[in-house]
Amino acid sequence: MQNLIDPAILFFVFGVLAGAARSNLEIPPAIAKFLSLYLLMGLGLKGGFALAKSGFSTDVLLSLGAAMAMAFIVPALGYAFLKTRMARYDAAAVAASYGSVSAVTFVTAMQFLEGAGLVVGGHMAVAMVLMESPAIVMAVLLANSLRYTSVAGGQVLHAGNGTLALAPAITRNVPIGKILHESFTDGTHLLLLGAMAVGFISGESGKAMMQPFSGDLFKGMLAFFLLDMGLMVAKNFKDARQASPILLGYAVCAPWLHASLALSVAWALSMPVADAALLMVLSASASYIVVPAVLRYAIPEANPAIYFGLSLGITFPMNILVGIPFYTAMAQAMLA
Repeated sequence: MQNLIDPAILFFVFGVLAGAARSNLEIPPAIAKFLSLYLLMGLGLKGGFALAKSGFSTDVLLSLGAAMAMAFIVPALGYAFLKTRMARYDAAAVAASYGSVSAVTFVTAMQFLEGAGLVVGGHMAVAMVLMESPAIVMAVLLANSLRYTSVAGGQVLHAGNGTLALAPAITRNVPIGKILHESFTDGTHLLLLGAMAVGFISGESGKAMMQPFSGDLFKGMLAFFLLDMGLMVAKNFKDARQASPILLGYAVCAPWLHASLALSVAWALSMPVADAALLMVLSASASYIVVPAVLRYAIPEANPAIYFGLSLGITFPMNILVGIPFYTAMAQAMLA
């Protein structure tokens, strides 16, 4: 309940309602882009300051290892479940979206945990970056495999005289190296890592100097950005609602399963409560920015309305409104 009366969350709800009412309220794209860059820069600075204070301990390395494990487990489970229930290109794309992470969900969770008085490890921002790419790479490998099978078997085409002809499929494999380069040199990733490096190098003195920028303004900027996200959710909810019942069920139920798996990993490794909660949030989130941008080029056979609509129209608002506080409560109950 505390999460629902948070001003930032209330602005998100207001954005959804305004969009549903077909209001002409909108955030100019240039401002929305600035807000996202500011949040990533502020998050990176916070993570760097915290990391400078804690250093790279065994707990930090275990948390990063757990994040990498979940980055492979989630898309593998997703594809195994979806491949017999929808077109396989679409299954790979949806699995990639849900195997990757949402930076906005992560930032919102960071604010929630700090507001609850939990100490957040700065290294979890690194975990977020590490979890972004494995699912994309797995999806591209699956798509390339599907294309190879299609080329090997050929495509059955109807000839003009009513006979059948076998023709090779026209397709192209996407180099993994190119995808990795695009993933790791993405501007948002570089800004996050660069800001984290600045925070780590400058330490406590840098934290004091940047407090008005990365501390005092952060909550207000997040509220403004979540208002824009609420408007986007309202616009994309129609695409999500048109998905099959199985996909709708996956968009609702899969995040809870992924969060439960992450909690089990965190319990086995005796991770701190805040780190465990963030691992659950990352595992339960779905990408609607980086992954769709890459997949439109890498897997053009997949339908963007499916993987974008599900992640942004259903999973994102569910995590923002009820997921984050529930994951935190579960982590506290299991690990506190």
